[in-house]
Amino acid sequence: MLTDGQWAVLGPLVEACRPPAKAPPRNLRQTMSAILWRHQNGAKWRAVPDVLGPWWKAAQTFIRWSRLGVWEQLLALMQKDRVELGMTFLDGTNIRAPPKAAGAPRKRIRQNNATSVRRWAGLGAALEPPGEASVSFAA
Repeated sequence: MLTDGQWAVLGPLVEACRPPAKAPPRNLRQTMSAILWRHQNGAKWRAVPDVLGPWWKAAQTFIRWSRLGVWEQLLALMQKDRVELGMTFLDGTNIRAPPKAAGAPRKRIRQNNATSVRRWAGLGAALEPPGEASVSFAA
């Protein structure tokens, strides 16, 4: 949740940027907290805690405001008013890629040499039901 001090700084800026609506938004502070929580944690919208309100309301607000350019306006206002912003970095070493993405060679195909043929023939003979004729392999 946004603290009182954070909302005192952010609230007027959000009110200046938000698009006009028929009715004023309810629980705008809670919705903003949900949006910020989701982006800090990198979680899915459905993972937003119930304390921060319904997840769909935060997602809908974020998407609508993205299309209308509200976030860019808010950033410009914050930079103009010299509000200190934190920085976030995504380090690519933490994201695992499958071996094929790195150009890993294919697994070696088993070659049929004399030893492996005898081994497979012995296994086949052991699994064969009793009383049936068996095929012998000469090496």
